[in-house]
Formats: sequence, structure tokens, C-alpha cells
Amino acid sequence: MPYPAHVKIVEVGARDGLQNESTVSSEDKIQLINALSVAGLKHIEAGAFVSPKWVPQMADSLDVINGVSVAPDVVLSALTPNLRGAQAALSANVKEFAIFTAASETFTQKNINCSIEQSIERFKDVVQLAQQHGIKVRGYVSCVLGCPYEGDIEPEAVLKVCKQLLALGCYEISLGDTVGVGTPNKVKSVISLLLQHIPIDKLAVHFHDTYGQALANIHSALELGIATIDSAVAGLGGCPYAQGASGNVATEDVIYLLQGLGIDPQIDLERLAKAGWAICDALNKSPVSKVSLALQAKCAS
Repeated sequence: MPYPAHVKIVEVGARDGLQNESTVSSEDKIQLINALSVAGLKHIEAGAFVSPKWVPQMADSLDVINGVSVAPDVVLSALTPNLRGAQAALSANVKEFAIFTAASETFTQKNINCSIEQSIERFKDVVQLAQQHGIKVRGYVSCVLGCPYEGDIEPEAVLKVCKQLLALGCYEISLGDTVGVGTPNKVKSVISLLLQHIPIDKLAVHFHDTYGQALANIHSALELGIATIDSAVAGLGGCPYAQGASGNVATEDVIYLLQGLGIDPQIDLERLAKAGWAICDALNKSPVSKVSLALQAKCAS
């Protein structure tokens, strides 16, 4: 199968990235999201309406989303794990809700303190509210290529959860390699099975780079026709429930890969890198992205 002609990038740095970093100011988050919009990102995960007790980094999501100034065609999404969170997101005029579960029972219990079946049941009210207001719902499935507690995950377990989320009303399922243990062969095995039952335009990939395989895994997904990729500017993030898990694959690195394959994601790589440098300065850390570091060195020379 040829590579997709067009690839959608879902930028998750402002939520999935920052919620696993040290706390930064609301203004830093607003500037990041605005800069991502200027760079050409059209789908930006902007916050999470979750308990501030458990995720204090996202406590200001309402202020952040209300404070941004992005292009009219930019879709801002937010994590909405329950009805209360969905109602808060609705008040911020978020265009897309995101719900999450996992293909691993143990991970689901550790992450959201319930079984997979119970998590699906919890989401019904969220989806119903979204449908009443014409809001799309995106589903995340964690641990599709491996679990820190259960080890290998059978592709059939991934398929079962994906089917449940689609039946619930999700328009798209993001397949998460939460601990970054996947390899290209694992990616091909899981996605090949899913494509026997699920339309290709309903699947996305969300890979972490713990073992340095994220770009190789994305390339395998592209070869199978997957045309939506989640990534985080500067490679922000990690997973608090998976010791040693590094951040999401860096958006800069994904863009460079796509350009090298002749796919134009219509994102300004230099502006994107600068957005990453600014948020990394606020975090007092260096970008994880190899492409970002190379551009930074080039600008300094």
C-alpha cells in the first residue's frame, strides 16, 4: 500500500505532554498553543478536565482554553473522563472530547481505578452529552503494544476495546504504545488485525519513544495506510504509571520523517521548533526531539 497522500497530526504536547512535566504557568501554556497554531497545527489537545488532586498540571485548563487565540479552523480538544469533566469542557467551547481506557485490565485499574468494562460504562454519559451538542468524541486505547504490568498484549484484546469505543460513538480511535515497548512487527500485527474489522480512517497511532522505536513504528503504520499521528512538540511527556516511559514521539521528528517521505503536513517546521524551545525554556529542560536539537544547533552556529 502506498503512503497516505495526507497525514493529520494531532498535537498532544499541551495536554499529554505537559501533564507529565513540572508545572508551568497558564500564560506559558497559552503561548504554546498559540505558537502551535501559528506553525500550522490544526488539531491541538489543549487541556484535561480531570481532578486537580490527581493531575495538578491540568488544573487551569479552563483558563488556558478560554485564553488562547488560534486560527478559526483549529480544533481544540480536551480530555473528559467523566460527565463533570465533559460539562466543564463544554463551557469552554471545546470542539472535541477525548476519553481513554486501555487494552490491559491491570493498567486500567492502576490508571483510572476501574475495569475496562466499567470505564466504557462511565463514558456513556460523556458521549451522550457530546452528541447532544454536536461534539466529536475521540477514544484513546493505552497499552496496545505492551503493558508495564501484564507484558505483551494480544491484538484481539485491542480489537475488542476498539470495537466497544466505536460502538459507543467515538469517531476515531488512537492506539497508544503507552510505555514505548512496541516494534514495527508488533505494530503491523496489531494494525493488520484491526483493519480486518475497522475502517482505516477511524484509526490513529500514539507512540512513545522509550526504546527509540517510535519513528520506526510510525513508518510501519504509514505503510499500512494509517493517516493520523499523535505527537508532542519537543517530545514532551511520559507516563506516571509506567516507570521509565519517555515522552511522546516528538512532532518535529514526525514532520521531518513525513517530509522525507514526500508527504507535506503543511506545518512550518522552524516555527514548530521555536514553540518547543519556548516551552522547554519554561520547563528548564532541553527538547527531546533530535530534529529540534539539530535546528537549535544550526541556528546557534
